[in-house]
Amino acid sequence: MSLRDFTKWNNRAALLYAVGAWTMIGSVGYYSYKGYVTVNKNNKKEEVEPENPNQLVYRTAHTRTVVVCKEDFVPYTTRVYNFFNPPPGNQPGTGGAGRE
Repeated sequence: MSLRDFTKWNNRAALLYAVGAWTMIGSVGYYSYKGYVTVNKNNKKEEVEPENPNQLVYRTAHTRTVVVCKEDFVPYTTRVYNFFNPPPGNQPGTGGAGRE
């Protein structure tokens, strides 16, 4: 390919990009002028407290996620820690209940 071919393709791609961009901008302007699209900048919604205190609600611009925590839930890390580390009263040499 020669240099002229590259400049032709560059001009064509730039023209296609410009037509697409102006079409999008023109469409947004047309729809907002006709009233099909309304922009409400005072989009404040009331925050609703969850019915259950064990629910955590995470809200983003497009999603609402509700996480329900179980009552008396113990994480696995705490379970493993308690398995390998007995309570303080049952350690040898402390005088607590245990083997004698």
